[in-house]
Amino acid sequence: SKSIVPTLNSNLTPPRQLQRQIATMASGSGNPTATFNTSEGTFTAEIYVDTMPITGSNFVDLANSGFYNGLTFHRVIPNFMLQFGCPKSKNPKARDAGTGGPAGGGSYTTPSGQTVTRDRGGNIPDEFTQRISNEPGTLSMANTGQPNSGGSQFFVNTVHNNFLDWFDQSTPSQHPVFGKVTSGMDVVMKISGCRTDGNDNPITPVVMNSVTISS
Repeated sequence: SKSIVPTLNSNLTPPRQLQRQIATMASGSGNPTATFNTSEGTFTAEIYVDTMPITGSNFVDLANSGFYNGLTFHRVIPNFMLQFGCPKSKNPKARDAGTGGPAGGGSYTTPSGQTVTRDRGGNIPDEFTQRISNEPGTLSMANTGQPNSGGSQFFVNTVHNNFLDWFDQSTPSQHPVFGKVTSGMDVVMKISGCRTDGNDNPITPVVMNSVTISS
């Protein structure tokens, strides 16, 4: 089960300002771009707040709060994916990395004005609405396999993992895609090729220096 982490610093991005930012990005100026500045280089991704408002806006809210800054990629598997977003991974050798998430009870607003409140475990509702496949370069929500168990963790697919699609019936896995890499896929593949230990944890930590959101 996911543990509760300290409350995020909401002073970094006032809720009304964040709501305007997301609404603007989803309308006239297109979807927001996330810039991932890592210790191995930088890549960018489009975040689908237009078609995946619950999941995409959750990510934007966390990124704007500084939640992801300083965390590490805790699970890297070549020819599969890179997993990231657990607050416990700030310690790159934490044995429980992969079990954490945002604080429970936090809320954010989607482009349509809907307020979404994370449950006491920091989780958001499953958003199984768009048939976007887990293709190379897509960002997809991690979860425990139980309903409504996604929080802050996600993964970047490095191959086409269609068996992870929520609409694919070949396995029980259901992971909705909420964005896609638009530049720097070479950096993603570089991280994918790093040496890992028996737990798929990079031997040399791959640090997320910052995640920034722009229109």
